[in-house]
Amino acid sequence: MIIAICLLLAATAVFYVFYLPGKLYLGPKKTRAAYLRERKDVVYENLRDLNFEYKAGKLPDADYASLKSNLQDEAATLLAEISRLESRLSPATSPATKRA
Repeated sequence: MIIAICLLLAATAVFYVFYLPGKLYLGPKKTRAAYLRERKDVVYENLRDLNFEYKAGKLPDADYASLKSNLQDEAATLLAEISRLESRLSPATSPATKRA
């Protein structure tokens, strides 16, 4: 009898752990542009932190310059790709057509 109860308990635990409902909610779908904007925000925050650490005297000039250059390059790449994606999505509302 005890073995049967243990087996039933084990089967229930395995079912509870591994059972997947028919539909899973995985959250909102992320677009490439949304991902790039989030990454841009992270890079900007890293630049702010880097400037703070440098002004606090925790980084030598050479390291600061190297890290700042890398982060600025990454930010420029992200901004270019975001701009390219946005211009592809809505060419009628691009800045070039607003001037005309």
